[in-house]
Amino acid sequence: AQARQLVGAARFGAIGVLDPATGAPVVTRIAMGTTPEGAPLTLVSSLAFHTGALRADPRCSLLLGEPGARGDPLTHPRVTLACRAGFVAQGSLEHDRLRAHYLATHPKAKLYVDFPDFSFVAFGVESAALNGGFGKAFRLTPADLAPLGPEG
Repeated sequence: AQARQLVGAARFGAIGVLDPATGAPVVTRIAMGTTPEGAPLTLVSSLAFHTGALRADPRCSLLLGEPGARGDPLTHPRVTLACRAGFVAQGSLEHDRLRAHYLATHPKAKLYVDFPDFSFVAFGVESAALNGGFGKAFRLTPADLAPLGPEG
């Protein structure tokens, strides 16, 4: 339940992708949302390095969970998700459904959501590691993450 709460509350997160040229891991911050079912979702521009990397190799990792305003940031809960990225075709019924849902929680995205270089990326979660704070680390399976797993 805590992993689903962290995903649902995330407005930003870190994504790790693999550089297509070198295979080296690269991490950047992205805007986060969810599908209506609660799976992680983002909106990306084709100009962003991570977009090209995801198109070349959909394997990626997301780190979600914000540190609190006070105290040691490592004592606050966070979840790392091992995922496969799936691009959603513009103009599809799925795109329209995700667009409406995303804009409900990210209204400023209305300025660019319809630009031709922007795409929604839905993440199929394959496994996860939940760190609930000091001494509270757990490996999670797709079944633990339902409805976040690949089966939806």
